[in-house]
This record gives sequence, C-alpha cells and structure tokens, in this order.
Amino acid sequence: MTSSAPTTEGKIHEFTTQSGADTIEVGRKLVRLLKPPQLLLLRGELGTGKTTLVKGIAQALDAAEPDEVTSPTFTLLHEYDGTRDGKPVKLYHLDVYRLEGERQLETLGLEELLTPDALVLVEWGEKFKSIRKRATGEIVISSEGGDKRKITVILKE
Repeated sequence: MTSSAPTTEGKIHEFTTQSGADTIEVGRKLVRLLKPPQLLLLRGELGTGKTTLVKGIAQALDAAEPDEVTSPTFTLLHEYDGTRDGKPVKLYHLDVYRLEGERQLETLGLEELLTPDALVLVEWGEKFKSIRKRATGEIVISSEGGDKRKITVILKE
C-alpha cells in the first residue's frame, strides 16, 4: 500500500509492509524519490527494519545485494558505490547511536560525505542538532505488530 500527500514540510509518502521482503521492495521503490544530494534521518526503534530498508535501496542502485548490507552499529559507517539513471551515486549508511556528542560526530567527516552524488542515510541522527539541521528529509519506520511496518518518508522541497 502506498500513498503520498504534500505538507508544509514537504511531501509525505507512506508505505505499509507485511514482511522483511516487502520492506526491501519499498527500499527499491524509494530510490525513485531520492535524488542526490540527500541527507535523510532514518528513524525507528531497534528491530523495525531500518537496515532492511537500506538493503532495498542499495540493491536498486546496483550498489550491493541485500545479503551484503549489514547494520553499521559498530563500524558507524558503510559506503556503497552505485548508479542512478546512469550516473554514479554514493550511498552512505551511518549509525550514530553510540556517539555521545557533536565532537565525536565531527570525527566521522559528515561534511565530506555530502557530495552532489551522495545519498546519506543516518540512523539515530535525530540525536544531533547538526544532523537535524542539514537533513533534507526523514524516513520513519514503525512497527504495526508482528512483521507489519508503516514506513513514512518526508522529503523537504
């Protein structure tokens, strides 16, 4: 299921999934909405499928197969090279949950990642004012019970 509507913050797209495979499929579809450069907050409780969604995005960009995409919880950053409309795209998947402050965040070099060809997806980025300020939107995943998920994409215009 899909829907979209304009808001004062931008455009909202909503998806409902019934399984991990559905979530990967939504990730593949999202690539059409995500035009580099983008910095998106990737929000959701532990286990809601944030990394599963990134698997679909990476696959649609020909950057990685779903089984090659893992959570960057301990490494903080995973980088994938892909293409979109025949042009190179850098996909960065960050998890800043373990970082404690802006100073630690600076060591990641987020500024350097934000190139014109980059899609930057940041898990737990809402913790940091500097990331919230730069974000061009957010993807929120919430559990609807069992394997059912609601995925809300808000893109600033």
